[in-house]
Amino acid sequence: MTHPPLRSALAADLFPSQRVHAPAEAAAHQAGRDLGELPEWNLADLYPAMDSPAFTGDMEKAAQDCAAFQEKWRGKLDEIARGENAPQALHDVIAEYEAIEDLLGRLMSYAGLVYSGDTTDSARAKFYGDTQERLTAASSDLLFFTLEMNRLDDTLIDGLIQKAPLSHYRPWIEDLRRDKPYQLDDRIEQLFHEKSVTGRGAWNRLFDETISSLRFDIGGESLPIEPTLNRMLDTDEAVRKEAAQALSATFRENLRSFTLITNTLAKDKEISDRWRGFEDVADSRHLANRVERETVDALVSAVREAYPRLSHRYYAMKAKWFGKDKLDFWDRNAPLPKVPQPVIGWDDAREMVLSAYGEFSPRMAEIAQRFFDENWIDAPTRPGKAPGAFAHPTVPSAHPYVLLNYQGKPRDVMTLAHELGHGVHQVMAAPNGALMAPTPLTLAETASVFGEMLTFRRLLARTTDPVQRKAMLAQKVEDMLNTVVRQIAFYSFERKVHLERRKGELTSEQLCELWMSVQAESLGPAIRFSEGYETWWTYIPHFIHSPFYVYAYAFGDCLVNSLYGVYENSSDGFVERYFALLSAGGAKPYGELLEPFGLDARDPAFWQIGLGMIARLIDELEAVDAQV
Repeated sequence: MTHPPLRSALAADLFPSQRVHAPAEAAAHQAGRDLGELPEWNLADLYPAMDSPAFTGDMEKAAQDCAAFQEKWRGKLDEIARGENAPQALHDVIAEYEAIEDLLGRLMSYAGLVYSGDTTDSARAKFYGDTQERLTAASSDLLFFTLEMNRLDDTLIDGLIQKAPLSHYRPWIEDLRRDKPYQLDDRIEQLFHEKSVTGRGAWNRLFDETISSLRFDIGGESLPIEPTLNRMLDTDEAVRKEAAQALSATFRENLRSFTLITNTLAKDKEISDRWRGFEDVADSRHLANRVERETVDALVSAVREAYPRLSHRYYAMKAKWFGKDKLDFWDRNAPLPKVPQPVIGWDDAREMVLSAYGEFSPRMAEIAQRFFDENWIDAPTRPGKAPGAFAHPTVPSAHPYVLLNYQGKPRDVMTLAHELGHGVHQVMAAPNGALMAPTPLTLAETASVFGEMLTFRRLLARTTDPVQRKAMLAQKVEDMLNTVVRQIAFYSFERKVHLERRKGELTSEQLCELWMSVQAESLGPAIRFSEGYETWWTYIPHFIHSPFYVYAYAFGDCLVNSLYGVYENSSDGFVERYFALLSAGGAKPYGELLEPFGLDARDPAFWQIGLGMIARLIDELEAVDAQV
């Protein structure tokens, strides 16, 4: 019942922040003048207000339903499974469980979204914390169910799931049984569950509130993290350098707190992994992603081997464009020199994305259009608002919501395309129900990255000016390097941290050294890492909220590159197969879903297809550069 991992363009250093360069107090006015009217989401589709009778009533109902479910079914599943009408009876029990899960998810989603709107507001923070505590307590009554399901005789359950109507839940039951080797006794599971509020959940919240409260001194102004990171995209190197130094200084001042949070959560994970019997530090994430360790290892090896021909090569080119032998780290994502930076209004951004989606499929554009028409998007920047961007699926009985911090940069348009891709995916998967709609991370980035690619290719095709084409290609290459190369480097960093933490607590200096150990290898000799950059691991929330989540970005990007190659080479029937993939949600394993496209991610050669597309984009960029 925790808030799901959220994709953030700011977080995880995928891209620098997308906030405007105007001073903080003028940002809202500047955005309103240049960008048009930015939408704010309508959470009333979930609940009218934090103190509404509807929310209070559902909280009470959730607690009652959980308690009643346990009273009614605990200790009886084996008897039901051996009964005369077992397929129907067991189906009905699972359907009852699913309805409760949907209600719990609706409540927690609402609290999480309200909190995301302003993480510095004490009333919202209390509401979020209280909701999390109450739902954790209520859902502890449900813990017995999946544990007891996995104690049913294998032969018995294998026979039952072939028969209607229980066969509807066959994918969920088969998926559930993958967790069986790592389950603990009921009382221990309950203890882990209830203490998560004061354990991992509390440390996650401390991290979020610490990040939101940080201020960075720039030219006499005290700015939050997003506007500060945004200055790293300024056309003036002096502005970028000042922002980088301010970030480094504040990160350094708070290094002790971030070190404690990291050490505590890494130890918490080690305890959980040890009790459950996971061998490798990342095995629990692989299990959650329903992907084999060997497949991830093959991806990591392929990307690391490609560093020289991808990131090293590109940053050497960019250093040349800047007239330098090396780029300072604050120049890595800087806009190209002497290229105008357009401000793209909200209406134009919407048209760009929807038209790109529509050219691929009218149905895809129609689903995305609903996010605009029905106020499912929160776009403006606000003090205290969660940074970056995400698409939250909420629950199948409702609909997804998208959070952005839109400020009119081309990257903001790509972020909109990305998050709407998530949203379309979530809408299409919702009919699978609360148990089978969620998509594992191996496929969760499929529609989002594909949506970005559709939008990018459409805009590039319409751009004839070589200077602008060069800028667009460079930005796309950088985004792909940030999504693939950077994320594998982050994964390598996390592995080092968690392996070293098994030996004892890590000092701040050790964490900084581990961080720097992956930087030169991944980014190459054309990047200069000045003093201060060693602290930049501190603000990346994926390390805190979802250990080892980051490789899913690289997995998804390479997978989509391969899918897009299939689309370009043979588009006949592709849309139908693609929509079948999205509509499956979590009801089918990724390997089965890729078969219709002739793709196999377990084949080490598979990753070369996706990496080859990045290399070809760099080739294309070199060709355009020769014309400028």
